[in-house]
Amino acid sequence: MSDLSNLKVHHIGYLVKKGAPARDAFLRLGYTVLQDWVHDEGRGIDISFIGKDGTVLELVTPFREDSDVSGLLKRIKNCPYHICYISSSIEKDSVLLREAGYLPISGALPAPACGGNPVRFFLHPQLGMIELVEGDFAFRS
Repeated sequence: MSDLSNLKVHHIGYLVKKGAPARDAFLRLGYTVLQDWVHDEGRGIDISFIGKDGTVLELVTPFREDSDVSGLLKRIKNCPYHICYISSSIEKDSVLLREAGYLPISGALPAPACGGNPVRFFLHPQLGMIELVEGDFAFRS
């Protein structure tokens, strides 16, 4: 990929303190469960994907104090916090993102909720956090 404008949105990451009550509230708004909760021991989080009208939300909730998102949750509370894009090559797109001013804040590591596909997070001074997921994956219900 030579042009970042070709990256397609996969989901919006939505940080929540309590996963089940938050998902129930979204379901009352007409969202449906695309993938039930997946326990990510390495990151200390549980993840569920929900969708409505073509929009996919990734609900992320910590299950331990030292999770990857616990500090963020204390600062920003329940809210959207990243956009995830599908990448055909995280390695190649990482170079392009760095050239565009994005700083990597994680390595490319397998994500259980994304079918084991690698994901990598970046920060941009004007946009905040984005995520790349390599390849597309089918949701598991």
